[in-house]
Amino acid sequence: MRRLAAVALFALLLAPAARPAGDAVRGKHLYGRYCLACHGANGAGVTGGEAGLGPGGNETVQKRLGPPLRGVGALAADFYLRTGYMPLRQVGVQPRRTRVLFDERQIEDLVAYVAALGHGPPVPTPRPERGSLSEGQRLFTDHCAGCHQVVAEGGYLKGGIAPPLEDATATQVAQAIRIGPYVMPRFSTRDLSPQQVDSIVRYVVWSKHPDDRGGWGIGHVGPVPEGLVTWFLGAVVLVATCVALGTRLRRE
Repeated sequence: MRRLAAVALFALLLAPAARPAGDAVRGKHLYGRYCLACHGANGAGVTGGEAGLGPGGNETVQKRLGPPLRGVGALAADFYLRTGYMPLRQVGVQPRRTRVLFDERQIEDLVAYVAALGHGPPVPTPRPERGSLSEGQRLFTDHCAGCHQVVAEGGYLKGGIAPPLEDATATQVAQAIRIGPYVMPRFSTRDLSPQQVDSIVRYVVWSKHPDDRGGWGIGHVGPVPEGLVTWFLGAVVLVATCVALGTRLRRE
């Protein structure tokens, strides 16, 4: 045992030291320009009445409210920046996926700075290939389909909109499960294990290109509404045929 421990320690000393992907010093400058007005100095949050610079540092805004970022770790910062949810253009509205304001280096720098504000969770690395597609469908149906619809096409609910997940990466799906952005509930490791998250991610990835055996998914809204659309189109064709035949018989 002592020999094994010595070998492991020697290998650890020889291994290159892990470095953060971004530069927290550069991230601090970006934070001061784009995030300070809402989230306060050093990520302490803003409770109201504080003035500062808006996105881009070009306009003065007042009463911008934002939650504290101490302890959220790299997980939340990476998710909100890469989806374009932040910087928020208007306080009080639901963040929506939009054009990402920062380039890759700036995102890494901002994430490094926010992660340095306090101990928090890192960016997850889901392994959807290790998950079960059938279990993922069951878990998604139980926990997510009520808002996002069973094939992740999104939907409307009181107080917000559940976005479609067609543009979400595997990492972003795993992040959203742990964060619970906006009105979405947050699922801890007690609620959903990493293995279950892998299964959900695998199902969401599959749902982007489902098996449309009927040939026409019609937005993948489910067999009942798709069937109603088919019957409606069939009824229109039937009525049009009857009208054409009636007109022809009158002429004869």
